[in-house]
Amino acid sequence: MLQDKVILVTGGAMGLGEAIVHRIARAGAKVAIVDANREAADQLAARVAGSRAYAADVALRGDMDRVCAAIVQDFGHLDGAVNNAGVGGQRAPLTDCTSDNWDRTIAVNLTGVFYSMKAELPHLLARGAGSIVNMASMAGVLAEEALPAYIASKHGVVGLTKSCALDYGPQGVVCNAVCPSFVKTPMTLAGITDPAIWDFIAAQHPLRRLVTAEEVAETVAFLLSATGINGTTHLVDGGISVR
Repeated sequence: MLQDKVILVTGGAMGLGEAIVHRIARAGAKVAIVDANREAADQLAARVAGSRAYAADVALRGDMDRVCAAIVQDFGHLDGAVNNAGVGGQRAPLTDCTSDNWDRTIAVNLTGVFYSMKAELPHLLARGAGSIVNMASMAGVLAEEALPAYIASKHGVVGLTKSCALDYGPQGVVCNAVCPSFVKTPMTLAGITDPAIWDFIAAQHPLRRLVTAEEVAETVAFLLSATGINGTTHLVDGGISVR
């Protein structure tokens, strides 16, 4: 159901975003790859037929307005969006969480989703239909020690998703959140460098392995085409959250 649909993916140049770009392109979507790293976005667009690259910092007010306007000018319209751009923030308990860490993490992970949705929705509403998938995290429904900014930001994404679903479902636009557990991406590998820690994390999953970026992308692709699902939060966590 994604054939010839125009879908934008923020943070689309690498990691989960890159896996999502490949998956929805295989389903026939025309993909707008949006990333702060324009060079990486250009390189990926060169490998994915029918895609285009755009540069944006989702935390900057107005950046996504400009990009969405450019996407509609290039492709003719917009059918859906995956708001995937995010940062991990620094690990520290709340009393040691710096203001800079808090501000940057909230700015990208939560305010960036707000700015993105605010820019995307008018174009989807003009079509009378559309699908938004917001990338939250297992930390959007659970908690983990020493990550107050990240956990607050991802809980906020879940709440923002539900708000959007209520406000715009009657107008044909659905909005859902995906909550992965630990996935090996450039961002997470930079934060966890010890292979023994990854082995320990994998062992905590009932699957006895980590979830892959491709498995997360599969869920995103499903939600983009599932027009009857709205306001939901989908854990792609290998069952680790049942512990």
